Amino acid sequence: MAARRTMTLNLTEAEMAVLVALSEKKEMSKTALLRQALRIYQVIEARIESGDKLLFENEATKEKAEVMML
Repeated sequence: MAARRTMTLNLTEAEMAVLVALSEKKEMSKTALLRQALRIYQVIEARIESGDKLLFENEATKEKAEVMML
C-alpha cells in the first residue's frame, strides 16, 4: 500500500456543502470522493492532452455540449 500523507483543505461553506451532499449521495467518505475526483480529473487531463474532447450528450435530444477545462 502506498504511503499516505495528510493535508488540510480549506473550503467555503458552499464547497463543503457540495462535498457533504455528494459523499452522502454516493455513500462514500469525503476523502474517498476527493480521491475519485482527482483520478477523474487526471484521466480527463490526459485525454485532452492527447487531442480528445470532453463532451456531454443529451440522450433524448442528442444535443452535445463541449466542456472546456482550464
